[in-house]
Amino acid sequence: MPYRRLPNTDNSRYRALKKALELGNHIAPFKLAFSQATFHKVKSFTTQFELLLNTYRETYSNQVKRSKDYNELYKKAKLYISHFIQVMNFAIARGELPASSRSYFGIAENDSKVPLLNSEAEVIAWGEKLVKGDSERVSKGGNYITNPTVGNVKVRYDKFMESYWKQKSLQGTSGTSLGRVAGIREEADQIILNVWNEVEEYYKDLPEAERKSKCEEYGLVYVFRPSEKLKHDAMKNQTEIVFEQEIMENTNLAEDRMKKLEQTQYQNTTDKKNTNMPLLIIN
Repeated sequence: MPYRRLPNTDNSRYRALKKALELGNHIAPFKLAFSQATFHKVKSFTTQFELLLNTYRETYSNQVKRSKDYNELYKKAKLYISHFIQVMNFAIARGELPASSRSYFGIAENDSKVPLLNSEAEVIAWGEKLVKGDSERVSKGGNYITNPTVGNVKVRYDKFMESYWKQKSLQGTSGTSLGRVAGIREEADQIILNVWNEVEEYYKDLPEAERKSKCEEYGLVYVFRPSEKLKHDAMKNQTEIVFEQEIMENTNLAEDRMKKLEQTQYQNTTDKKNTNMPLLIIN
C-alpha cells in the first residue's frame, strides 16, 4: 500500500482545502466522507487562507516586476561611480589634478585603485562620498572633473536611491504578507489532516484499490515507495499481458497475425530468389 503524502507547499495546501470545500458544497451531508464540523472549519478557514495567499502573491509579483528596473538603475549608478573615480585617476596621472584630490573622497593620495562596488551598500556609500566630496573639492578651487561630471553621477545615484527605497518597501510588504501566510500554515495542516483522516476512516472497509481510488477523489495523495513502485509496475505490465492474451483467445487476432507473418516470410523468400536469377541480355 502506498503511503499518504500531506501537502508541503502553500499551493498544495490550498488545493487540498479547495477540494474539500468543493465536495462539501456539492455532496449531501449524509454522503460526505468527512463530518459537518470539519466541513465548517474548512469553509471558514479556506476563505482566510485564500485571501492571505493571494495578497502575498500580488505583493511578491509587484516586487519581481520592479526588480528589472531596479537592477538597471543599480548597474548605471555603479558604472558612473566607477567611471568618475577612473577619470579622476587619469587626470592625476596626467598632472591635471593633484594627488591630494583623492583625499576629499576618503581615498589615500597614493591609492589609484577603483574601490570595490560589489554590493548595494558599497554603491550607496561611494555615491554619497563622491557627491559630497567633489562639492567640497571644487569649493576649494579644484578643477572640475568631466565625462562624467559629479552632476551626472548625482542624477544616476539619486535615481538608484529612489528605486532602492521603493524596492525595500516592496520587499517589506512581501515579507509581511509571507509571514502572515506562514503564521496559519500549522492550522491549515491540522484541518487537512483531520479531513484526510476522516475520509480514510469512512472508506476503511473497502478493498484496498477501491479505498485508494475513493480517497483520491477527496484530494488525498498517495505515493509508492521505490520497492512498491517496482512491484506495482510489474503487476501492471503482467495485467496488460494477460489482458492481451484474453483478447487474442476470444478473437481472430492471433490467426490474423500468423497469416500476416507467413505472407511476409513468403514475400521475402520470393524476393531473394528473384535477386539471384541471372539477367537475360537481349542483343
